[in-house]
Amino acid sequence: QVHPVESGGGLVQPGGSLRLSCAASGIVFSRNNMDWYRQAPGKERELVAFMSSNGTTTYADSVKGRFTISRDNAKNTMYLQMNSLKPEDTAVYYCRIVGRTIYWGQGTQVTVSS
Repeated sequence: QVHPVESGGGLVQPGGSLRLSCAASGIVFSRNNMDWYRQAPGKERELVAFMSSNGTTTYADSVKGRFTISRDNAKNTMYLQMNSLKPEDTAVYYCRIVGRTIYWGQGTQVTVSS
């Protein structure tokens, strides 16, 4: 059974940085597409960043140039480096692994506030 687990969320001031991690065992990372979603209160869940199995990345316009998705296949972990954070980035962030089955993490809260 694959259970992605996110970590690294928290409270940060505007302009600050956080790095989210998503670790999962029981799956070969290099064979799967992966992405990060977020859901703010009262809003739909939205795609933030995507990485294909061959390393191609895409980003939502709202985070381009500020967020970076990456992964370490040897550690079965993917990351979301978030810089220049804004209050509108406040949300629960979820990682997702897309193979023959889709696996979601439980989410980690990111709050950007002064």
